[in-house]
Amino acid sequence: MASRGRRGGAPAREDEQRREEQTEQQAPAPQGHVLPPPPPVDYGVFMQGLVQAMQTQAHTQAALQAQMEAQALSAACRQEGEMEQYLEEKKASQKRPAATFQ
Repeated sequence: MASRGRRGGAPAREDEQRREEQTEQQAPAPQGHVLPPPPPVDYGVFMQGLVQAMQTQAHTQAALQAQMEAQALSAACRQEGEMEQYLEEKKASQKRPAATFQ
């Protein structure tokens, strides 16, 4: 009695098939309204929309790039002006005689 074998009846494979068939038969039917299939897609219209979306994205990207470059240029010009002012003030301070402390 060390091994437990199957006694008569159908082989294991047939039992599995029978269980699968019963499960399929017991699957509940969809409740409520069943949605109709989606309408067919017009490939030409789809492609036009896709091209338009890509063009819009490209224009938006170009506008953002131009705005970013303008901001960077503005910051660089401001920094250059600040540096020029600093150098002028430094030069002027070097021309003045230093106050001597007595």
